[in-house]
Amino acid sequence: MKVCDLARTFIFLEDDMRKESTKKLVLSGFFIALGLILPFITGQIPSIGRMLLPMHIPVLIAGFILGGRCGLIIGFIIPLLRTFLFTMPPLYPAAIAMAFELGVYGLVTGLLYNKLPKKPINIYVSLIGAMISGRIVWGIVSYILYSLDKTAFTLEMFMAGAFF
Repeated sequence: MKVCDLARTFIFLEDDMRKESTKKLVLSGFFIALGLILPFITGQIPSIGRMLLPMHIPVLIAGFILGGRCGLIIGFIIPLLRTFLFTMPPLYPAAIAMAFELGVYGLVTGLLYNKLPKKPINIYVSLIGAMISGRIVWGIVSYILYSLDKTAFTLEMFMAGAFF
């Protein structure tokens, strides 16, 4: 192989990497924007807004499409950015605990989806694994945050917040 051919190969690889990172950056911005906007849509109908947690949807999709690392970052950013822009959810303790929870959703979804064989059932395995691990992390972080206030975070509070 000639030096010219070798250089040309590296240039094309660099261009492909640059295109891939641009694509990830644009999609990350899209998923963050979606996570900021969706709660406004479901919030107009309180009965649906309480049951449906729309900030979670773009994070889970980001984990599938962009991978665990981007899913983690997007999931961590959305609730904090939403708090600073729109004051909802309240920063302490809700948005902080939610940031960890959504970050784990994006991370675990991406990791499981990329590691498991590409079968339709594994999409559900990835979603369920992400949701269970995210809720556990939410409970741990909530317990720590409530403990800092010297307030009890009971098992009943965890079950009510995590599953109902």
